[in-house]
Amino acid sequence: MSQSLTHPDRLLPSDPGMRRIARSLLESVKDLPILSPHGHVDAAVIAENSSFPDPAALLVSPDHYVVRLIHASGVPLSRLTPAKGGTEGADSRSIWREFCKAWPLFDGTASGHWLRDQFQFVFGLKGIPSVESADAIYDELSAKLQEEDFRPRQLFKDFNIEVLATTDDPLDSLSSHKALAEDPTFHGRVLPTFRPDAYMNIAHPSWKENVERLLSAAGQVDNGYKGYIHALESRRRYFIDHGAVSADHGVRTPATLKLTESEATRLFELARSGTFTTAERDAFEAHMLYQMGRMSVEDGLVMTVHPGSFRNHHQPSFEAFGPDTGHDIPFAVNYTESIRPLLQDFGTAKDFHLVLFTLDETVFSRELAPLAGFYPSVYLGAPWWFLDAPDAMQRFRSAVTETAGFSRFSGFIDDTRAFCSIPARHEASRRVEASFLARMVAEHRVSEERAHEIMKDTVDTSPRRVFKL
Repeated sequence: MSQSLTHPDRLLPSDPGMRRIARSLLESVKDLPILSPHGHVDAAVIAENSSFPDPAALLVSPDHYVVRLIHASGVPLSRLTPAKGGTEGADSRSIWREFCKAWPLFDGTASGHWLRDQFQFVFGLKGIPSVESADAIYDELSAKLQEEDFRPRQLFKDFNIEVLATTDDPLDSLSSHKALAEDPTFHGRVLPTFRPDAYMNIAHPSWKENVERLLSAAGQVDNGYKGYIHALESRRRYFIDHGAVSADHGVRTPATLKLTESEATRLFELARSGTFTTAERDAFEAHMLYQMGRMSVEDGLVMTVHPGSFRNHHQPSFEAFGPDTGHDIPFAVNYTESIRPLLQDFGTAKDFHLVLFTLDETVFSRELAPLAGFYPSVYLGAPWWFLDAPDAMQRFRSAVTETAGFSRFSGFIDDTRAFCSIPARHEASRRVEASFLARMVAEHRVSEERAHEIMKDTVDTSPRRVFKL
């Protein structure tokens, strides 16, 4: 029997009066384009415009939210990950069957909401996945993915995406971005984002090799610390020339530290010799995050900071299947003290935009909202990763608004590798914002007219302003 995938009032308030207001707010922004200033879709997917390979490769394997929960139920990663590079893996139909068998696990999760939205509004499915329907749905989706209407560029248009930012290695040639920017048939903006983590974290296994490549690519005669800094500055300029508006930093903690040049040079040389201590590693990474802030003040790239994830928590899974396979786990962070050295020097710098994200929601009201409520440079990053779920987004909005208002918000970021989930994630955010504002109106804390202005600002004006779009 066919079962409904979504409800028109999903995520809206249960109170009829508030629901009416929320519906009106949602309707007022339904035609506004999607602005996605932080995500992980590969620009080559859009540039090459090839058909997506199969349903599992599109909807399951690249989505760590999906993979991790199925794995938690006892399914080995080898049955959820396609084989590549000599690693153990499964064929796509088998992965899809595991996903459909696990479908009930997603009840109540953000992933379940996004997937239902995709199935209904992107692919037009009529029923929910199950063991019995797995092969039929796989075949139906596979056939659709061969149609021109389901190629990346047509979906980009159908999703009403205006701006899509990617996340890119500093030495990426950005050829796909260049090709899209020069293509008169492509109407949209796919922007690179400078992501230097593997060049800043001296504990990264490829750090030394990365630095050597960086120095070589930038044509630096000085192969020491000064040359390293100049090479990073050079690559940032290259990204700006290719349309970048931001630099993203997926650091372990938001610690910043201003070292003397001699001390930074000493740590840099220790890193190259591989003889640094944990304290020296932390000091160098904190210094480099400070340096990234300085560079953003000088070159205008928006600085976004995404800390608080214990990457690759399960070493055996990392060794067998690599990163981004579902076992990155949040931990507590301290922002107030950690970010202070950066803000002492640049917190009031003209046109500096610093967007702070967190996986630790205890800092929403205690640290982030007060920081954004004082420093002109600081903006509140949207709830991210484990927090970009309906209830967590509501908690974020409740926690920060009374201190920082609405104007200090970055706008929503989808942070996804799963291309077809982009409209579902943005729709969920819009529904949460409409619901929160509906309560504010019902409680006579803002007028309905003002709520409509705030709704448009949250969805459209804020991301344009904060990310300099």
